[in-house]
Amino acid sequence: MNTDNQFKRVLSLKQLTIYGMVMMAPLAPFQVYGLVAKTSFNMVALVYLIGAVLMFFTAMSYAQMSKAFPYAGSVYNYVQKGLNPHIGFVSGWILLSDYILAPALVCVFAGMWMSSLVPAIPPLVWAFIFIIINTFINIIGIEMNAKVNQWLFWLQIASLIAFVLLAVKFVFIDGHGAGGFSLTPLFQPEHVDFRFAASAVSIIVLGFIGFDGISTLAEEAKDPEKTVGKATVLSLVITAILFLLQSYMAGLVHPNAKNLDEGMALFDIVREVGGYGLYVALIIINVLAVGIAVTLNVQSAVSRIIFAMGRDNFLPGSAFLGRLHPKFKTPVYATLLSALVSALVAAFVPLNSIVMLVNFGAITSFSILNFTVFIYFYIKQKQRDLKSTIFYLIFPIIGCCVCLYVWTGFEKVTYIVGFSWLLIGVVIGFVKSKGYRIAGPTLEDI
Repeated sequence: MNTDNQFKRVLSLKQLTIYGMVMMAPLAPFQVYGLVAKTSFNMVALVYLIGAVLMFFTAMSYAQMSKAFPYAGSVYNYVQKGLNPHIGFVSGWILLSDYILAPALVCVFAGMWMSSLVPAIPPLVWAFIFIIINTFINIIGIEMNAKVNQWLFWLQIASLIAFVLLAVKFVFIDGHGAGGFSLTPLFQPEHVDFRFAASAVSIIVLGFIGFDGISTLAEEAKDPEKTVGKATVLSLVITAILFLLQSYMAGLVHPNAKNLDEGMALFDIVREVGGYGLYVALIIINVLAVGIAVTLNVQSAVSRIIFAMGRDNFLPGSAFLGRLHPKFKTPVYATLLSALVSALVAAFVPLNSIVMLVNFGAITSFSILNFTVFIYFYIKQKQRDLKSTIFYLIFPIIGCCVCLYVWTGFEKVTYIVGFSWLLIGVVIGFVKSKGYRIAGPTLEDI
């Protein structure tokens, strides 16, 4: 193996877990609370609970594959090595539709929020500023990334604690809002059915995308066979609890979802319990959380997926994309490509189209990953004792069914955009592999 093109192994279990949590963003409900509240009859807490349970099975599949294949590239490498090199490329291409567009999406969100505070600067300009800052940090190195992660993580946690405590006072002590404990934000049986859950969960899937990003750092983690899988599951479970807690308290503070502003709903609820000062503080913290923390981590994840595919000579320009910076040991060209795509998408692609393609890419790649766990461990490796049956048969099948279930909640245009992206990837794969006859090199050949 070429040691000049290897990452530095510096990340601990704690750093990996924080990376995944920051990538999901503990304050993610602020982005979509108003929209989810109106489509779920204010049962936002229930939607996040369902989403967490559904994503748990896919997180377990990531954990199993990270033990077997502790390499950068996430689903691309897992499917390539566990199922088939060509299907692996297509899976990686689908995952790119999630990760390569997500930085633009969250930068646009952050830009919109900043413009609400500084109207003189357009949202797009703010988005470009965030892209430039994150690109610089990601090129400097993963250790700098980890330090920024920890600072912004604890800032989010502190603000979340402040909101929850003020909400408890508002409801349970002052008697406002629901006036006390209520199951309404969690369950209203007359409104809950199959279609309700599929539609609502398809909206908040974006908030759970991130735990899977930990797998892209496998070649920079200490003892990745043990730490990557644990961090993946831990980050999902802890973040889900935080989502559930803040959305439940928000539902108690403001039981009537009909009069909420879709874009600023949770911020307005914060203003109800904490006044204008807390309202402004939470906007700024969310801007930092989304514009810096989330974008930073998503960009680092996509650059490593591009790097892995370039290293295997599966992409145009692979000679550059599969190369690390000689000093910083970061995928510098893949990072710059990600930044360029983010800037172009933020400038020219409608926000709704970005959301649709991001969700399509995530759910589709999750489906293929779950199927790969079943094929590789249960069929090829023939691991069929009781424990293996649970982790390699039952959990992956549930994971696949969950993904298909969420798929039913997508709009028709999502399928059109998603399959168009898939077709482009199939064509590129066909050309680069000379008709799908030549696979990329094995890791040992690099």
